[in-house]
Amino acid sequence: MSSTTAGGRMTSLARAELTLLGRSRATLVTAVAVPLLLPLSVRAAIDEMDLADAGLTVGTVLLPAAVGFSLLFAVYSALTSAYVVRREELVLKRLRTGELRDKEILLATALPASAIGLAQCVLMAVGGTVLLDLGAPPAPHLAVVGVLMGLVLCGALAAVTATFTRTAESAQVTSLPLLFVSMLGSGVTVPLEVLPDRVASVCELLPLTPVITLVRGAWTGDLPAYEALGALAVALAWTCLAVFAVQRWFRWEPRR
Repeated sequence: MSSTTAGGRMTSLARAELTLLGRSRATLVTAVAVPLLLPLSVRAAIDEMDLADAGLTVGTVLLPAAVGFSLLFAVYSALTSAYVVRREELVLKRLRTGELRDKEILLATALPASAIGLAQCVLMAVGGTVLLDLGAPPAPHLAVVGVLMGLVLCGALAAVTATFTRTAESAQVTSLPLLFVSMLGSGVTVPLEVLPDRVASVCELLPLTPVITLVRGAWTGDLPAYEALGALAVALAWTCLAVFAVQRWFRWEPRR
């Protein structure tokens, strides 16, 4: 790397990572097409839910779901594959021999996927506001905090998943548990408000639930401050655990 500052080194690596990302059709489909199409596939199921009693509308369910899909597929799934592929191709090992520090390598590798996820979330928010007649969110700061926390959390969880993923092919399998649990239990496809209280209480502790809660609260405008702080605390706890796991167990060389 010719750049001597941390920012310059990370920018150079992120630019190279973006080029590699553009060459992988499978990753592009996962990161770009899937998050945009999935909300359409769940629209029919959401229409059949009894949302009025829970104080929700199709828009306040579908928009957070779209954000969740973007974070799960554009960031978490795509980044898990990227970390594993770069490790198996010895890219990470070579990068560590230069000026880049470990955290700079991980962060710079995550930047392209995170940027795609952020762009999709913004696009979903604008499109949902217009197409779903939601109007401007009464509490936009909750959406901002929720999406930013989601980007950081999904990036950290991707690195954790890559730690115990042996090959690039198996990355599609090892990422499935978190994908399914988040889609079914974090309020992405089924709002916690329509679940039994005991089940909802457990689901509130899942990694992606705080993000969906904050984004939905931004548009409903009825999320109490203590619930918002509780959601933020859960997200921070998962992020700290993920970062600790990465620092402790992340593998920089292929398993032999």
